[in-house]
Amino acid sequence: MVAPALDRILAERQADRLPSVSAAVVRNGEVVWSNAVGAAGYDEQRDATPDTQYRIGSITKTFTATAIMQLRAEGKLDLDDRLEQHLDGVANGSPTIRRMLAHLSGLQREVGDMWITGESPTVEQLVESMADAEFVLKPAQSHHYSNLAFALLGEVVARKSGQPYVDYVNERILRPLGLERTTWDSQEPAAQGYMVDEYAGTVWREDSSDLAGTAAAGQLWSTVEDLCRWVAFLAEGREGVLDPKVVEEMWFPQVMYFPDSCTLGWGLGLMLFNQEGRIWGGHGGAMAGHLAGAYVDRKTTTGAAVLVNSGTRAEADGTAIQLAAKAIELWPEEIEPWRPEEAPPDDVRPLLGRWWSEGNEFVFWWEQGTLRARPARLPTTRAPAVFERAGEGEWRVVSGYERGERLRLDGDRVKWSGYAFTRAQEPFTKR
Repeated sequence: MVAPALDRILAERQADRLPSVSAAVVRNGEVVWSNAVGAAGYDEQRDATPDTQYRIGSITKTFTATAIMQLRAEGKLDLDDRLEQHLDGVANGSPTIRRMLAHLSGLQREVGDMWITGESPTVEQLVESMADAEFVLKPAQSHHYSNLAFALLGEVVARKSGQPYVDYVNERILRPLGLERTTWDSQEPAAQGYMVDEYAGTVWREDSSDLAGTAAAGQLWSTVEDLCRWVAFLAEGREGVLDPKVVEEMWFPQVMYFPDSCTLGWGLGLMLFNQEGRIWGGHGGAMAGHLAGAYVDRKTTTGAAVLVNSGTRAEADGTAIQLAAKAIELWPEEIEPWRPEEAPPDDVRPLLGRWWSEGNEFVFWWEQGTLRARPARLPTTRAPAVFERAGEGEWRVVSGYERGERLRLDGDRVKWSGYAFTRAQEPFTKR
């Protein structure tokens, strides 16, 4: 039931004047479907397959962001450090690493005229170009996409790790995750990029450029199956690569791209699409003759990747999300049978049940070995407070509602995040 429905979506996309479309779906870390339709190259009469490489453009930025987060986890930098603290002598180095990751630095979009002249700068030229760089917006004023910012972050990785950016990503990310078909230059079988003439229906061949010193912004090639494994990692992390708690930080929204509709936000290097209440994290990519998109839903660990050898018309982001959403619809999660919990500790039992604060009702319960709580009126789809023990008679919220706040039992009442909780409803002003 699943494969024919996904095959149909793929065929419809390719039929809308695209040379080829390759796609795959991942679930619980495993690629569960993949297919490709169309031509990887017309001159050679090569059909596309799920193992065909395409340029993934700005999806490269998620690898750069992961490298930065690795270095932060190792204590080699802080996200609120200024760029100039790690690139000695750089001009206009006031943006923080956090703002650069979230496109909040205000830096201009591109590195000089590289897309006009066709000449990519060396790393040295990249850093020198900051003397002429513009801040087109004030820091944190609004989201403004900047390839320049991510190119510079690649050099931060190089200087803090002591090895070239490309070597670092190969050694610390690609190899440990087994992404053997994700490379900095094309490896056969690889798709030829095209531009489709909007009215004549013909195609032009597009040349592939080497981004040189700006590789961290968009140099990589990959396949849909490798990208599915990559977004599975972005959903949960991997021991020895990046801890799940650090990955969770990358998903926290830093800015809304469409603040009026809240349909697209940015985390730390991740695009966050909100579609019908489900958050899809990942990134899109565009290079001459290629479009790409790879996204995952963390709640179901279901995601998809789409690669196209056309520079226009593909809507790779939307197609990837559509494929993953269809897989969730047709292949719903199994319903786990309820089983009794192990008994909570004796000092937790007095906390369980209903409490009142500020005139509002709260519920405390024991689940999966943890104390949890939420306002009674909070939708059950919203994450509850999950507590960890912080000392004798004390707990602290480690995720969800009021994260970071402390709770302690004080006689016949609870003190949590600066408020008193009582077993019966009382006026808020009662002391």
